[in-house]
Amino acid sequence: MSVAFRRESDEEHLEPTFEIPLPPGPNWVTARGLRLTREKVEALEAVDTEAMAEEDAKKLKRELRYWRTRLATAELRPVPDAEAVAFGSRVTYRLNGKEKRVAIVGDDEAEPTEGRIAFSAPLARAMMDAEEGESVDFGGKPGAIMILAIEAILEE
Repeated sequence: MSVAFRRESDEEHLEPTFEIPLPPGPNWVTARGLRLTREKVEALEAVDTEAMAEEDAKKLKRELRYWRTRLATAELRPVPDAEAVAFGSRVTYRLNGKEKRVAIVGDDEAEPTEGRIAFSAPLARAMMDAEEGESVDFGGKPGAIMILAIEAILEE
């Protein structure tokens, strides 16, 4: 039979569903980040997928696989000293004449609008290992960031 007369199924035209991509590198977490990840897994495990539409249940199970993987690979980092910028630091800095403050946290805990950036973010990478009063390069500009204060993040 010719391909022209073959009936195509609706499934052939659907986009494939992939797993939620995992951020590259280590899965470092603060105490808060580990707690939030555990809570997310528990909340997703508590959902009754039997009462859901099949597509919604698949999405939930996909998300649950992501968070279980993140929990299994989580590396709780020790609270840093406040000598230099490190994972788990809260940093006050000046960039382009504006004073700002961020906490350097894990990828899943990052929320830039709330002042939490991932340790893998360009801004965080630029500030790593800098000490209070030090200027660091950023965005191709020498000395663009001035580190004003460093403190350790304690459980939030």
